[in-house]
Amino acid sequence: MEPDLFTAAAEDRQEKDPSASPLAVRMRPRALDEVVGQQHLLKPGSPLRRLVEGSGGPAGASSVILWGPPGTGKTTLAYVVSKATNKRFVELSAITAGVKEVRAVIESARRASGGFGKETVLFLDEIHRFSKAQQDSLLPAVENRWVTLIAATTENPYFSVISPLLSRSLLLTLEPLTDDDLRDLVRRALTDERGLGGALTLPEDAEAHLLRIAGGDARRVLTALEAAAGAALATHEAEITLETVEATVDRAAVKYDRDGDQHYDVASALIKSIRGSDVDAALHYLARMIEAGEDPRFIARRLMISASEDIGLADPTALPTAVAAAQAVAMIGFPEAALTLSHATIALALAPKSNAATLAIFAAQEDVRKGLAGPVPAHLRDGHYKGAAKLGHAQGYVYPHDVQGGIAAQQYAPDAVRDRRYYTPTRHGAEARYAEVVERVRERLGRQGGGPDTSS
Repeated sequence: MEPDLFTAAAEDRQEKDPSASPLAVRMRPRALDEVVGQQHLLKPGSPLRRLVEGSGGPAGASSVILWGPPGTGKTTLAYVVSKATNKRFVELSAITAGVKEVRAVIESARRASGGFGKETVLFLDEIHRFSKAQQDSLLPAVENRWVTLIAATTENPYFSVISPLLSRSLLLTLEPLTDDDLRDLVRRALTDERGLGGALTLPEDAEAHLLRIAGGDARRVLTALEAAAGAALATHEAEITLETVEATVDRAAVKYDRDGDQHYDVASALIKSIRGSDVDAALHYLARMIEAGEDPRFIARRLMISASEDIGLADPTALPTAVAAAQAVAMIGFPEAALTLSHATIALALAPKSNAATLAIFAAQEDVRKGLAGPVPAHLRDGHYKGAAKLGHAQGYVYPHDVQGGIAAQQYAPDAVRDRRYYTPTRHGAEARYAEVVERVRERLGRQGGGPDTSS
């Protein structure tokens, strides 16, 4: 028998004894209407919908690569295709299959196509585990459409899938499921006959905890629900309490509402701990946010703001560190993103602090709001268009690179703010060097003292 994603024997066993299969398998959608999330991939005319509905004509269905975190529906979408399409459906896992198995499937697909006019859909899970040579073996079949490939991967295909295969397929990106998506799954599993069949209820606080620990992963939330339901049924309880969920998943519920006070209070405490250089307190609040299932991108954004607001030029590497952390978090997601966020939090908490850049822009903005602006000095205006010289624009401008030391003593600011000083560097960390430079430059420019007090 051909390797098949869901064999008839397994389905028959599941129908006779639903408990023989995990809850996540039993609740796997059987049709597109049951799929939650990923609606951007299931619009009319989309590659996956065309595969499911069997539409094609002269323009056949394209091979696709499904890229997304675990538990977002890659195997589920393949399952829906396998149930709905009238094509041959064959499944291989890159964990156990090799070139020999791939070639056998391709040869079988060519015979089915030539002898019976039957098209083949090949689902290849964990394609990133295939070597370059193994992926190369797929190219003729995909290019000649002997098979329609559905490949799934949790790793960035631009690094893990060969370019020729990428160019012959459509890359479809799956997003982590939202709380609303997971809530629909949980409530369906509680009431559906394939699931718990209404045997138990789930209070709001226990449901919220399940959603937090899921991290956008449908399989994880259903596995946790099944474990908690088993514990509740074993003690003849009518509901799955928060205490039961905590005990079965071995994780305490963190009092944290991502849309309420705790969200902002803990985020505020994280930033203030970093500002106060208390690295241990900062890590505590970071851990609370992570354990509560906070969006890692939100945390990364707060760290980037902190790097400019509270550190600035006292440590010029702080902002690049925070930006790199945000980019890494977007690529890897939880749970590994916790390491990256810890890295950045520690670096920012222990960095020398300066809010001079923050105070400088605030002071400059305040003057502008008060109307202290005025015209741009004529010698600084654009002189590249015809007639500019007649207006006196760009006349008398001194090119700093032509002056010894690279500083031309000419007026740059409008008259209204000519002698205003916005930036008052501290003597903290690397900013001490800027403090010396700025005074030397101002003296060279003939700038007089004066302006708002921006000292920290």
